[in-house]
Amino acid sequence: MTTKTEAKASEVPAQAAGAIPVPRLDQQLCFALYSASGLMTRVYRPLLAPLGLTYPQYLVMLALWERAPSIVGDLGEALGLDSATLTPLLKRMEAGGLVTRRRDPADERRVLVEPTAKGQALRGAMKDVQDGLACGVPLRPAEVKALHATLTQLVAGLREATADDRPTKTDGAVSDKDKL
Repeated sequence: MTTKTEAKASEVPAQAAGAIPVPRLDQQLCFALYSASGLMTRVYRPLLAPLGLTYPQYLVMLALWERAPSIVGDLGEALGLDSATLTPLLKRMEAGGLVTRRRDPADERRVLVEPTAKGQALRGAMKDVQDGLACGVPLRPAEVKALHATLTQLVAGLREATADDRPTKTDGAVSDKDKL
């Protein structure tokens, strides 16, 4: 039992408890990026819902509209997703009629993904999504462009710094668990 003069550990400031000082949460770059990512997803949600897309599905479609067919491994690399995340996502999209998956005739180990006619038709609605996004982001176009450049540079640097932590690419080959 505690007395009035005793404080619970959770009520004692970290500095007073003798902890090593660290920057506050709101001063952390990682937290700002994490928060911004979650909020961007929230801004996209009502824009994508009428199209029947989730934000990750939207990213897959953007990548496929740039280059299709795509090898699953290349698609995962472009999106920064591993096969354990990407494969179920692609299976749901295939079940929804947005994409097709098939073995590469040149190399049976690889799976090719491409948009269906239904998936291609969604491309026409992207102007509405982008217009809605512009209304939901409190930055001027020049600020958006500068932020994008900075974040692109950050991502490239982080990818390079963590390159040794990633599994080696196997030319898009899939394991038994990722098979059609």
